Amino acid sequence: MNPLKHVAIIMDGNGRWGIKHKNSRNAGHKAGLNTVEKIIKETIKKKISFLTLYVFSTENWKRPKEEVNYLFKLLENFLISRIEDLHAQNIKLKIIGIKNFSKNLNKLLKYSEKKTSKNTSLQINLALNYGSKTEILHALKLISKNKKKITEKNFINYLQTKNIPDPDLLIRTGNTNRLSNFLLWQLAYSEIFFEKKLWPAFNVKDYNKIIKKYKKIKRNYGNI
Repeated sequence: MNPLKHVAIIMDGNGRWGIKHKNSRNAGHKAGLNTVEKIIKETIKKKISFLTLYVFSTENWKRPKEEVNYLFKLLENFLISRIEDLHAQNIKLKIIGIKNFSKNLNKLLKYSEKKTSKNTSLQINLALNYGSKTEILHALKLISKNKKKITEKNFINYLQTKNIPDPDLLIRTGNTNRLSNFLLWQLAYSEIFFEKKLWPAFNVKDYNKIIKKYKKIKRNYGNI
């Protein structure tokens, strides 16, 4: 069976679920947070070391200002109410992306990372204001600025995911079959599962079903 160290998830479908069930996109985002908590618990139970969640992309700024503000307030409230519990569970929190938010949120993100920096049971990477193309261009600029030779090893060392293993498995909910500028370099050899369910409807049983399928896949990495 394939070892599973790192799961990445594109949590798509919150807004559509909210419109369908509550006539509110924001209600879908709130419901999606409940799914996040369940998946975190199951990830710990499965002894998976890394979980990367695509929370907010560089393209998501195009959404209505009211929705964007609600998303960040939801994140603030989650961290304020849950960071001590996450720390107690030995969970490490890391932010990948550009921390270009409000003063309060930036301070809270910095505190959360520092508070949990030495924890070891699970590392949760929150992709916030993240875009893979931006990350790749920034890495190349840093290599040039530091006059380093462009090699795969050097390039990886300038990515925001330095010291994080590439995802073994990517799950995207929401019945959409694309990567949406997420971890384009890191997903080169990941197994990808597209799930029809919208994120708030995704559950632990669905998660385990995908993991079970993943473990049975023959992974060749270019070999036969």
